[in-house]
Amino acid sequence: MSTFTTLKPVLYTKELKATITFYTTILGFDCAAFEESLGWASVIKDNIEIIFAYPNEHVSFAKPYFTGSFYIITNKVDELWSRFKEVCKVCYDIENFNYGMREFAVYDNNGYLLQFGQQIE
Repeated sequence: MSTFTTLKPVLYTKELKATITFYTTILGFDCAAFEESLGWASVIKDNIEIIFAYPNEHVSFAKPYFTGSFYIITNKVDELWSRFKEVCKVCYDIENFNYGMREFAVYDNNGYLLQFGQQIE
């Protein structure tokens, strides 16, 4: 039986440069790769890597969409909330939830939902 080792989401965008800028300047990721002529880039922060790409020409694409969210576990949720709440579009404010997480959610420049959570001790 094979073992899964890594998940690297590939998200479509028509705003590749703006997306790289958002993730590096606002969220603190590093740009690991940018192949403008091939239409993709990779951003990394700690153990998280996200690939952004121009839409495949065989896929109908009017605007970015995703039917869920990307949930990022952190050990500094309050610090991130303080940094992001003024510079990102907020989905919901920081809150303690009965399932044991303190979290908030913001949208990236494409409209993808990013949730940041920390386990309540």
